[in-house]
Parts: sequence; C-alpha cells; structure tokens
Amino acid sequence: MASLKEVKSRINSVMSTRQITSAMKMVASAKLHKAQGRIENMLPYQQKLNEILTNFLCTDASFESPYTEERPVMRMAFVVFSSNTSLCGSFNSNVTKMLERTLTEYQSLSRENILIYPIGKKIEEAVRKMGYEPQGSYRLMADTPLFTEAYELAARLIREFAMKNVDRVELIYHHFKSMGTQELLRETYLPIDLVRVAEEARHETVADSTRCLKNDYIVEPSVDGLIAELLPKVLSQKIFTVLLDSNTSEHAARMLAMQAATDNANDLIQDLTKQYNKSRQQAITNELLDIVGGSLR
Repeated sequence: MASLKEVKSRINSVMSTRQITSAMKMVASAKLHKAQGRIENMLPYQQKLNEILTNFLCTDASFESPYTEERPVMRMAFVVFSSNTSLCGSFNSNVTKMLERTLTEYQSLSRENILIYPIGKKIEEAVRKMGYEPQGSYRLMADTPLFTEAYELAARLIREFAMKNVDRVELIYHHFKSMGTQELLRETYLPIDLVRVAEEARHETVADSTRCLKNDYIVEPSVDGLIAELLPKVLSQKIFTVLLDSNTSEHAARMLAMQAATDNANDLIQDLTKQYNKSRQQAITNELLDIVGGSLR
C-alpha cells in the first residue's frame, strides 16, 4: 500500500489537474457561445441566398454552368476540417479516420491525382503522415474563421474545377447539431447538385411557414449571367458556413472533453481521499496497538 505522503502527493497533483481542466472548460464554453452567435448572425444571409437560388431553380428556365458538370473522376480534391490543438476528445481522430476510409475508395487514383486541402494543424500533420503533400497551410482559418480567407479558398477550388484540373471536390467536417452532438459529415462540394439544393430548400420552406417560394422571375440580361454571378457566391458561402460549423463543433467537443476530465478528476480525488483516510486510520490503529502492546509487557 502506498504511503500517506505518496497518496497526499497524488491528491494534490489531481487537484491541480482539475483546476486546469475546469479553467479550459470555461474558456471553451465562452468560445462556443461566441461561435454560436456568429452562426446565428450568418444564418439569415445564407437562408436568403439559398431562397433566391431555390426560387430561381423552381422556374422553367434552363441553363448550363461549369459548376454543375458531372464528369468521370480522374482527379479528386478533399477539403478536410480539424482543429489546431488537442484536448477535444475524438474530434480530430474521427476526421482523420474518415479521410483514411475515403481515400481507400479512390485507391485506383495515384497520389498525384489526389489533392488534400487541410484546414487545421492536426489534419495537416495527419495528411503528411499518410504520405500526401498538403495543398497549402490553412491553420489560421481553423482558429479564426474569416470570410475573406474562406472566399479565397472557395475561389481556388472553383477555378480548379472550372479549368478541369479536378473532377470532384468533397468536404469532410463536423456539423454542430447541439451542445452534446457533433455529426461528422462528408459532402460533395463540386459539382454542385442543384436538384438537391432545391429539394433541401423546399424542406426548409415547409418547416418555416413564414417563408414561401416565388417563381415569377423575369431574368435580365440572361439566365446564364445570373447563374454565373449567383453560384460562386453560394459556393463561397458554403465554405464559410462549414468553417464556422467545424469551429463551433471543436469548442463544443473540447468543452465536453474538459467536463469529462473534470468529473474524472473529482472521482479520482474521492477515491484517493478514501484511500488516504483508510491508510491514516490503519497507521493510527497500528500505533495504538504498539502502545497497548508495550504497556502489557
């Protein structure tokens, strides 16, 4: 059995760790609250943008766009979102595992034909360990989501797809559903599926009775001109939305991880305190027995 001094030292050590995890939980909670506010402020703009696109798609107009072109996949691009730091549970490891599973689906392609854009230090390091060369470093975006940087990344992806340098672009990220639930998603970014976009917007409209779809549009100067202006904005907004989603999920995951660590520290302190009291009681009992035994001699 450990000595009283050793048990007391362990108790003090765990208490120090508990102070750290508790403080990190409070910091993550504050950042989560701020991130949720950013998403709420962005949602009206995104909803209106999607509503405009959906209303237009409901018309009988026909158009062609380079961003909707389906073609055989000879070159793939992945945009993967993680965090820059650890201590957020399985947040980063789950992203890495999904990327690994996804890459196995494209084993027929050579490494030169798979482009990975890592958003965050952890996934960037994981990509290098897998033997791939990241297409740039986007660590700052993971900590501080900015629309300008998201717009630049979206413009790069759109340009590569339009020039047929890549045939498909996919996103891997965590979607923030609630404080205790972050859903890991894999979505197709390009080519954009306008039918799916319109269908999703119709479901949103049904859920929100205050909104309605209108399709009595007169388009000037041309349908193609409007689509050419609108789709890049929708695609840029999508990258920024995913960036905010991943950032919010990271703070939620870290808060839950630190809460679990704090609870475990409390349980461990209770167990060690019981062990300390038992050891102390046993030591006192042994001393009393020695005293009583000595007096009887």
